[in-house]
Amino acid sequence: MNTTHYPRIVSSNRVLLALACALGLSLVSAPVLSAADAPKKPQAEKAAVLPLTATFGKATGTEGAPFVLKLKNDSKATLKVSGKVLLAVVHHAMDKARVIPEQAVEAGHVMTVKDLSAEDKVVLTAEGYAPLELKVPFKL
Repeated sequence: MNTTHYPRIVSSNRVLLALACALGLSLVSAPVLSAADAPKKPQAEKAAVLPLTATFGKATGTEGAPFVLKLKNDSKATLKVSGKVLLAVVHHAMDKARVIPEQAVEAGHVMTVKDLSAEDKVVLTAEGYAPLELKVPFKL
């Protein structure tokens, strides 16, 4: 057996072992930061709740989906409300969401979202307010 390469292999293994130990010691000695040690970010003020009262009802016609959503503006100001309906049941050729175009809802007036199916999710937004998420009930 030829042992001429044996000393070179041993020395290269020792070098690799020494490098691994040095790297391991540097990782062990590094300070560990936890979430408590992280710098505190100023908390953003929570946006106000969207002042809409939601009422689900059954659609009166036989065409379209069986539910409607009525949203009454409980604030004293006109709200510009927009949103989307995340559909619970989607056919392969359909979009997964339907856009609700922006509507101005005067104080005390009602906005209606039609063609809703059970388990659809309605997300409404208005400037200055937190988004309002509603899920259409399976039955009323």
